[in-house]
Amino acid sequence: MAVHETDVCIIGGGITSAMLALKLSELRPSLRLTVVEAGRSILDVQNRGRYRERALEYGEHPWPEDYIEDQQAAGIISMTMAVGGLALHWGGACNRFSEEDLRLKSMYGLATDWPIEWRELERYYCEAERRLHVSGEPSPHPEDARTQPYPQGPIPLSYNLQLLKAWAEQSGLKFQSLPMARNLTPFDGRGGCCVYDTCGEVCPSGARYSPDFTFRQLTQPKKIVLHDRTLVRRLVLDDRRATIVSATGVHQDRPDETIEYRAKKFIVASGYCWSSHLLLLSANARFPNGLANSSGLVGRYMNGHRFINASANIDDQTYPGQNMTHSLISREYFRCRADRPFVRHDTRVWESSSGRNPRLRTPDGKLLLGDELMADWRSRTKGSSVRLRAYVDVHPSADSRLTLDASKKNRHGNPMPKIEHHFDEPTLARQAATKEHVLGVFGALAKAGNGRVVNTSDGDYLDHPGGGCRMGADPATSVCDSFGRTHDHENLFVVGAPTTPTGGCTNGTLTFVALTLRSADEIARA
Repeated sequence: MAVHETDVCIIGGGITSAMLALKLSELRPSLRLTVVEAGRSILDVQNRGRYRERALEYGEHPWPEDYIEDQQAAGIISMTMAVGGLALHWGGACNRFSEEDLRLKSMYGLATDWPIEWRELERYYCEAERRLHVSGEPSPHPEDARTQPYPQGPIPLSYNLQLLKAWAEQSGLKFQSLPMARNLTPFDGRGGCCVYDTCGEVCPSGARYSPDFTFRQLTQPKKIVLHDRTLVRRLVLDDRRATIVSATGVHQDRPDETIEYRAKKFIVASGYCWSSHLLLLSANARFPNGLANSSGLVGRYMNGHRFINASANIDDQTYPGQNMTHSLISREYFRCRADRPFVRHDTRVWESSSGRNPRLRTPDGKLLLGDELMADWRSRTKGSSVRLRAYVDVHPSADSRLTLDASKKNRHGNPMPKIEHHFDEPTLARQAATKEHVLGVFGALAKAGNGRVVNTSDGDYLDHPGGGCRMGADPATSVCDSFGRTHDHENLFVVGAPTTPTGGCTNGTLTFVALTLRSADEIARA
């Protein structure tokens, strides 16, 4: 067995791992930091223009080998396993939660309160925005007041979004540019935005933040040791104390060769799925239900938010392909008065091509240019249309959980995870009223702008998921404290998405990063 000694072993190589490793290397430069990632390193920014070109030309997957064939979970959104994790593919949206998310029980008698004060979290939101170099503009709502400005001004609105902003605000709602981790000009070794409009796939200029840039900045000067293609299969407990003494893994290319990682502290930064999975896999005689699981809550309270979509036809003429990954957002319904039925959501407005792109030739081969091209596109899209979406605050039940599925195992014999989301009773009781409210908002938007809602749909999964190792002050009702330190094991931390008790009603990545940066301060002190 190969043995690797280190001070801090970080398991997982996604965005929270990158931010944690970066901050720890700054706070404690003498610390030996090791990051272990099951997937491979994709630190080849020089090839991204080619990846994008081949994806557009041939429909190829733009991130070759960013997954592990037999390391799959039922119920997850993405299979991505590589250095960089899901944030290799994210669009870069960086919305904040609001104070209500932290005080649902106190304010509304719903779900639970987070064990952290808003003022404290807001400070780390500012740090997260600075490190990701977020572009944004202040909210028109005084409740969203900031203690520090965004690092960059807002992403300029395309012609289409300028038109749609004027259209949507006829309803009385105020919309703003979606805040995004995207450079407007070159910064920190990454290029400026060239509006390639492939943010959710591959960004050739590196304008959209991606964790592989951070890992490259850490590995080249040897501030950390990065072991990729190495799957950690279990954490090992001290025979006499409730501390973790090692993590055992296996290299993907050498499956018969076991690797042991010994460290003073172990940080599980493996995302909302694989963090709980590892703790459950690490069951032993003293903790037969999994490590950090004396509460029985590891893998429970898996969360996220529902989303409701609509399309509307409008009279204004839009044009195809103008920065389709950027959108408008309203936080008008981010808050709910305590004396009214509970409903919280954000509201998005995107441009839409109705799934039909412009074409240069008709089926009979006639060349289309200029006005003829636009007339053909508009005839096939049946005029201009707009996409509407609301991310809705829903609350998980204890039975919203990740379990080990013994019927599906990887090549090493480990059962794979299965995630099933379930809502608590108050959420179920108000689902119909919530949907009626959201569709009413969409209808009011369309009516005010002389538009027509032509279809609606519900998302069939929970977006921006988290949970499974929720934080709390009471060890009987939570897995870890507000810093991610597990109640059962003083040298074992969980960071990021798994620690969130609830999923909010907007993108979660900025919140996951802010919580991780706060954990880094505690890990560096401890």
